[in-house]
Amino acid sequence: MFYLLSRFSEHFELLNVFRYITFRTGGAIATALLFVFFFGPWTISWLRLKQGRGQPIRDDGPQSHLSKRGTPTMGGLMILSGLCFSVLLWGNLANPYVWAVLLVTLGFGAIGFYDDYLKVTKQSHKGFSGKARLSVEFAVAGVAVIVMSEVGGAHYLGGLLSADAETNRLATSVAFPFFKDLLLNLSYFFIAFGAFIIVGFGNAVNLTDGLDGLAIVPVMVAAASFGFIAYLAGNAMFSNYLQIHFVPGTGELAVICGAMIGAGLGFLWFNAPPAQIFMGDTGSLALGGLLGSVAVATKHEIVLLVVGGLFVAETLSVIIQVVSFRYTGRRVFKMAPIHHHFEQLGWKEPQVVVRFWIIAVVLALLGLATLKLR
Repeated sequence: MFYLLSRFSEHFELLNVFRYITFRTGGAIATALLFVFFFGPWTISWLRLKQGRGQPIRDDGPQSHLSKRGTPTMGGLMILSGLCFSVLLWGNLANPYVWAVLLVTLGFGAIGFYDDYLKVTKQSHKGFSGKARLSVEFAVAGVAVIVMSEVGGAHYLGGLLSADAETNRLATSVAFPFFKDLLLNLSYFFIAFGAFIIVGFGNAVNLTDGLDGLAIVPVMVAAASFGFIAYLAGNAMFSNYLQIHFVPGTGELAVICGAMIGAGLGFLWFNAPPAQIFMGDTGSLALGGLLGSVAVATKHEIVLLVVGGLFVAETLSVIIQVVSFRYTGRRVFKMAPIHHHFEQLGWKEPQVVVRFWIIAVVLALLGLATLKLR
């Protein structure tokens, strides 16, 4: 809505400020934060009433978690509501990248919501069938990647312009950090690659969401990093100076990242230890998918693996644990994902959470450093 006001800037000079992505990103942060903060208590009360016993707690997990029984889940509804309201208010809704990212975010959120619903109603950890869930996730992500590839190939810049060989090549290519001209053109295979990044990162954040406040802060750190990257990649002058690939139209994704930060801050108020609500798969899948789709749109998929290295490590710990136990009968970690391993070593939950936050910040700085080292 506020972006539309910039159309009247010729008559009202004050409205010209709504043309700037930086201003609208700041507005998106504040709006999402206030929205979640204002509606949060009502949402928590409503979910507690509807869910009764809340999210089921694993009996084979850390004993300290048993005290969390009765805490409502599906807190991702708070985050997604604030995020969408803010984006609709401040974003340029004529930009196809905005809708592609929202498709993934809301699509993954719906999948996570159904999974949470099954767990709560059945009071079981077995929710949505794993194969069926992944199939739907890949379908949603695949459609989004196709849209982003088509838009990138058409050279979007405020509208669809004629395509050329260079933009078509970049749209289906993987860019590598530290190399300004190195591109690996995957052609149609880029759809599968992009979908894998989005689905993989959605589930990586989902695996990380196991302690109060553990996932949401690293998600906000990654969102801040990719909001900055999106702004630079969508600006011809800055991308040329930094020698990163210019992807017209992706600068608008900074508004979405800003809305995620604001909604995340609002949610953290209620999710800080001891948590009044869990984000559940509704939030973790959606936020991970959002980050993955922004990385694919801006051609920074590999940088995402650095910035989101904490989520990658959590996922690898589960894979290593499963493979090791299946083929050797031994466990590498005391418990997976790895944050539970440190709990079993005697670390208190706040220690694990804060130390993992520190790691997330360090990895984000390393990821951002790749922008300059070309």
